[in-house]
Amino acid sequence: METLSLVVVIGAALFFTYTNGFHDSANAIATSISTRALTPRVAVGMAACLNLAGAFLGQEVAETVSEGLIDAPTGDEGMIILFAALVGAIVWNLVSWYLGLPSSSSHALFGGLVGAALAGTSTVYWDGVLAKVILPMFLSPVIGLILGYLVMVAILWAFRRANPHRAQRGFRMAQTVSAAGMALGHGLQDAQKTMGVVVMALVIADVEEEGGGIPVWVKITCAGMLSLGTYVGGWRIMRTLGRRIIELDPPRGFAAETTAASVLYAASYIFHAPVSTTHVITAAIMGSGATRRLSAVRWQVAKNIVLGWFITMPAAAGVAAVSYVLVHFVFA
Repeated sequence: METLSLVVVIGAALFFTYTNGFHDSANAIATSISTRALTPRVAVGMAACLNLAGAFLGQEVAETVSEGLIDAPTGDEGMIILFAALVGAIVWNLVSWYLGLPSSSSHALFGGLVGAALAGTSTVYWDGVLAKVILPMFLSPVIGLILGYLVMVAILWAFRRANPHRAQRGFRMAQTVSAAGMALGHGLQDAQKTMGVVVMALVIADVEEEGGGIPVWVKITCAGMLSLGTYVGGWRIMRTLGRRIIELDPPRGFAAETTAASVLYAASYIFHAPVSTTHVITAAIMGSGATRRLSAVRWQVAKNIVLGWFITMPAAAGVAAVSYVLVHFVFA
């Protein structure tokens, strides 16, 4: 029974990673496609390959997820908690994808973990949730907004005497690099979050020791599923990020992607904090777009997106709690 539970939980984790990939593929490539720096087919293929590569660049975020948020009990009870958490995250990913809302797959997962743990009366490390989830959730978009604005101001000043057509062409080429950096950072952040959940399942099943690192097969399968989901693409959300917030031009697309990628790398390597790629790139797009004029940003669309951010964790937590009760009633 424990082996079957482990297989089911790992399967659910991999499916979550797949939904994460097609839900968040827009993060890396929407700006490049909307400015015509890359064709959709080339952009999606590049993002999928770099998502795969980025997953192997570190494991600090995975360790935060597997050890710093909840303390799930061993045995079937722990498996039920993890499965319910993943159901909560998957349901919210699918709902927000259908609505075209660029919400955070990461915070859907964290909300699911907390909701399932509370329903199962397991320990939630609130200090870890506050320091590693809540604070980065609020700080990273603010930093992305401010840096996106400042980077674009610096670009406008540096190229103030440049030929406009030549500058646009140059930044369109530069966006290939900035989009690649964003895709690599997305793989670095988001693949590790699922790795952390799979490692938790292996520890609960007494297959791996706590603190023993991430098995190579876990890295490969999680990275592969994220990459596959990215290749499928999330076109509904891509339209929101690429055009509905603001009509981006190549310099502003470059500024937004460069800013977002920098925040992702800093969060991963310096703070070991799992941040939302969706939050960061959306805020950076708003910041770089605001340099044109404040009214150029469609703030009502931005407001709806931000509201989506606030309800993601509670919504996923609620679905996870209900899932825990149902699964516990049927199988426990």
